[in-house]
Amino acid sequence: MARPLLEIADIFRDHGAAWRRANRGHISLGQLKVMSAIEHCRTAALGGHVARCQNAACGHESISYNSCMNRHCPKCQGAAAREWLAAREAELLPVSYFHQVFTLPAQIADIAYQNKAVIYDLLFKASAETMLIIGADPEHLGARIGFISVLHTWGSAMTHHPHVHMIAPGGGVSPDGGHWVPCRRGFFLPCSCSQRCSGKAGKLRFFGEHAHLSCSRAFARFLAPLRETDWFVYSKRPFSGPKAVLAYLARYTHRVAISNRRLIAADASGVTFTFKDYRIEAPGRYKRMTLETGEFIRRFLIHVLPKGFHRIRHYGLLASGARAENLATLRILIALAAPASKRKQADKADTLAFAAPVRLCPCCGSLMLIAETFEGICRRRRTPSASIRIDTS
Repeated sequence: MARPLLEIADIFRDHGAAWRRANRGHISLGQLKVMSAIEHCRTAALGGHVARCQNAACGHESISYNSCMNRHCPKCQGAAAREWLAAREAELLPVSYFHQVFTLPAQIADIAYQNKAVIYDLLFKASAETMLIIGADPEHLGARIGFISVLHTWGSAMTHHPHVHMIAPGGGVSPDGGHWVPCRRGFFLPCSCSQRCSGKAGKLRFFGEHAHLSCSRAFARFLAPLRETDWFVYSKRPFSGPKAVLAYLARYTHRVAISNRRLIAADASGVTFTFKDYRIEAPGRYKRMTLETGEFIRRFLIHVLPKGFHRIRHYGLLASGARAENLATLRILIALAAPASKRKQADKADTLAFAAPVRLCPCCGSLMLIAETFEGICRRRRTPSASIRIDTS
């Protein structure tokens, strides 16, 4: 894949130092580390390796620099996504999958930014609890269900917009564990999300215009109107099969606030990029936006997650502890519940391969093999030939 003409790394290298000086004292250590990682990603500062064509008659060489592997780096998510998806591919079931989106109300979004670990965790737990309770309700599905939850904290314009995407198999296991309970065709569960902020008030920190909420009574008054509001959940159209699920997960699980592909231009005055206006029907919803360079950097960095915070979580039947055992049971129950014709189709279902891409020589097409590695900011052990191509894509 060709290297984009403009990258987040370019913006950080050109304007990051000035932005850090202007905002000294207002930048977290985590944000500084993310900026540093992205700036040095796939540069000589992190070291790299020399790849040589295995065709002796060709002998072409090229240098590739190491990735930073930071989860907020737009360039490093491809490899991470491939590894994660390879594991998920083996876990998919031969049933329809559904997509639910739980969004944090705007009234709590500012508090969430000041208390990321606590509020984001509550969003995960409240949405998961809602799904599990409604799924187990005999008036709805009446079964134990499982799903994958993925946290996104941004809108298309990089504004703070915390929401959780859920991917769930269309059905569950009966309470006695004896059979598979499929959902109705094209419909999974009716969901409305509950709020659980009040019980965590003592763990929250409030600043600026929200400082008065540190008083428990003031915080209770702030939450009171929200308790009277139904938080309806957006349900997207069900996926057509396991392939569609994997294709969706490939796009969503390892995304960052903005990809390099959306960048158009950048200079000292501003950064121009594409965004999606969800208020307009396709295809006219794709537009351009220009932000002052400092504001663009600020918006990107507000989505840096707390250290150690898990943005992909598994719940119910897909929870990590018993996932392998539950999946084996589910496959047996689904096979028993499916008609013979569908059972054969499921056995022949195509799979997707997410292996790392093979590097081929651009000169002769032979396989490129690693011939030498070198440390960052260290002199290499020998000078490569003049035919070396610098690959920073």
